[in-house]
Amino acid sequence: MSKLKIHSGASKRFKKTAKGLKHKRSGKRHILTKRTTKNKRQLRGTVLISKDNKKKVDKMLKNNA
Repeated sequence: MSKLKIHSGASKRFKKTAKGLKHKRSGKRHILTKRTTKNKRQLRGTVLISKDNKKKVDKMLKNNA
């Protein structure tokens, strides 16, 4: 039987932690002049993924320890 492969795009975007899976917030790449300073500051850092998406992302990363 061939080796199972993880989703390479998901492995680049999500990291496993003790509390769950973390990801970077969206909307901080370009066209930032229209955004307020407060909004850009709130987009910093990482957050845990929602419970709705956890099952899908876990399936994509099932072999990624």
